[in-house]
Amino acid sequence: MRAAALVALVGTTGSLTGCGLFDNEPDPPPAPDPLAPLIGGALDLAARYDAAIAAFPELADRLGPVAEAHRAHAAELARVTRTTLPGTATPSAPAGDSGAGTAAATLAQLREAEQQGREAAAKACTEAPANRSALVGSIAAARASHLEVVR
Repeated sequence: MRAAALVALVGTTGSLTGCGLFDNEPDPPPAPDPLAPLIGGALDLAARYDAAIAAFPELADRLGPVAEAHRAHAAELARVTRTTLPGTATPSAPAGDSGAGTAAATLAQLREAEQQGREAAAKACTEAPANRSALVGSIAAARASHLEVVR
């Protein structure tokens, strides 16, 4: 009976050592939050609007509130995902730097970037857990309304 108990004990501890409980391997880092890419997208859009305003100050009253909305979205996403906001974003394709160099061309570039951002937010909304879908849905809706501002 003692031998059977000893074999059972050795067998149990042997199986525990294979499960990682007793090894010194660090835990793998947690997967990035699936909403984290939306933070970068919001900051990129805000930076694009800032660049457009710098290039065309006459658009400041029209575009400034949209840039602020994108920064607010990034801040709320960072809060929800427990992510630290990065420093100032630089746009991936500067908004005032079109071939024509006109306000109309800049607005067209902003409209395209806003459309891509709306699509990304809508996709994230359908994939987000229920407790986050309202936030992401409101961001998608805001981006849809921004399309009208840059029309």
